[in-house]
Amino acid sequence: MSSGARFQAQPQSVKLYDFHPPMEDFRSAVLQGLAQPQKALSAKFLYDKRGSELFDAICQLPEYYLTRTEMAILRAHTEDIARALNHRVLVELGSGSSQKIRILLQAAPQVHTYVGVDISRQHLQESCLALMQDFDGLETIALCADYTQPLPLDQVPELHQRPTLGFFPGSSIGNLEPADAVAFLKTVAGLGELIVGVDLKKSASLLEPAYDDAQGISAAFALNLLTRINRELGANFDLSQFTYQAHYNEAAGRIEMAIVSLADQGVAIGDAEISFTQGETLRTEYSYKYTVEEFQLLAMEAGFQPIEVWVDPDQHFSLHHLKHF
Repeated sequence: MSSGARFQAQPQSVKLYDFHPPMEDFRSAVLQGLAQPQKALSAKFLYDKRGSELFDAICQLPEYYLTRTEMAILRAHTEDIARALNHRVLVELGSGSSQKIRILLQAAPQVHTYVGVDISRQHLQESCLALMQDFDGLETIALCADYTQPLPLDQVPELHQRPTLGFFPGSSIGNLEPADAVAFLKTVAGLGELIVGVDLKKSASLLEPAYDDAQGISAAFALNLLTRINRELGANFDLSQFTYQAHYNEAAGRIEMAIVSLADQGVAIGDAEISFTQGETLRTEYSYKYTVEEFQLLAMEAGFQPIEVWVDPDQHFSLHHLKHF
């Protein structure tokens, strides 16, 4: 095992392999992102424990069709998906609250090992423990890592010489620029097969409320990033001087989410000074939308062959079964 990994025994046999990037990586990424002409930070930094909790709340909102639609697809096609799982180790990329994985585990009792991969250590451990308690005999492994980087599966002894299937739900692949999505798929090619959730193109009237809800939970989720930077990096962001916006760029096929400065102001991050002008944006996320055909072409560019696709009756969301050759 490399010096960057740390195995920790957890209560009731949850196995944790800790590859969480060091704090210095977060600081460097924040300073670099805020120094760009268009300030931007990776969406992965939204998911500390509080961010993960807020995202779980977003998934329950009436405007946020993605979660309930994807879960309906999973329920409608459980037999087909269970056949795809066969006896493979099920590796979930970005485990979140693990609602969707429960549908798969209930449909495929032949799956005996589950690996949750997430960058939010505490949220990941809690989710894995809950799964282990609810599914008798399920071997549960928590892999705290940045899944956008090559996965260190070879450093998890329980996975050696065992076939795997990756599950990447929630249209998280849409957070990546198309070229980066191809690169990401190449990094997880070693899993062999994937089931990937992909949001489909539709009108701005449906898309924009899903990412900027009436209750303001989406805004709280984005602004929590500033709270995290304050807490972990000693910054002094005044959250009352920032707001949130989400806009569908139809030409680019993506929702663009950003934190907006309400005034000309300066922010200190340790000994670094960052200036914002009134109206200046800090991009927190993109969420790309695809047609089924567009995503299949993207997957093929990464060396995957589309095996099957499942879509809801309203053509809002899709699940793709891909195999790497």
